[in-house]
Amino acid sequence: MNMNIYLEAFSIFFKIGAFTIGGGYAMVPLIENEIVTKRNWIAKEDFIDLLAISQSAPGILAVNISIFIGYRLRGIRGSIITALGTILPSLLIILTIALFFHNFKDNAVVERIFKGIRPAVVALIAAPTFSMAKSARINRYNLWIPVVSALLIWLAGFSPIWIIIAAGVGGYFFHSTSITKH
Repeated sequence: MNMNIYLEAFSIFFKIGAFTIGGGYAMVPLIENEIVTKRNWIAKEDFIDLLAISQSAPGILAVNISIFIGYRLRGIRGSIITALGTILPSLLIILTIALFFHNFKDNAVVERIFKGIRPAVVALIAAPTFSMAKSARINRYNLWIPVVSALLIWLAGFSPIWIIIAAGVGGYFFHSTSITKH
């Protein structure tokens, strides 16, 4: 196996982990750009599938997607390398902040900076949502599914787990009946 892919994958995930503000959803378009678009390591359809599995699996989205991509690329070693690349920047930054937090926690400038960052983070999260909707072939006929799901979670307090289970069961029955018709 080529050892350079391990170093390259680690550096990609380290760079994304270090310079992305907003968490896992903000990282998705950057990961997709690096892994799917620039390097063609994974097909777009496979990336969308890995993303769906990552969202469904327990844990942090960014770590989950890095593990699944690393595993797809180079098995267990690849998943360890990409997970470390994703986790280490946050760990180092949090440790550094923890050392000095008491010095600037009440600083008005720092507070205003964080208030300014919030809208940008919302945009970074919204962008991959629209991209995923396009890739998942969401159209005017099936748009009701994510809308109803979001409303059930947000307004009715349904657990996302029940939504995922219902969607899986519904998808199974929909596709099994469409297969028997043909």
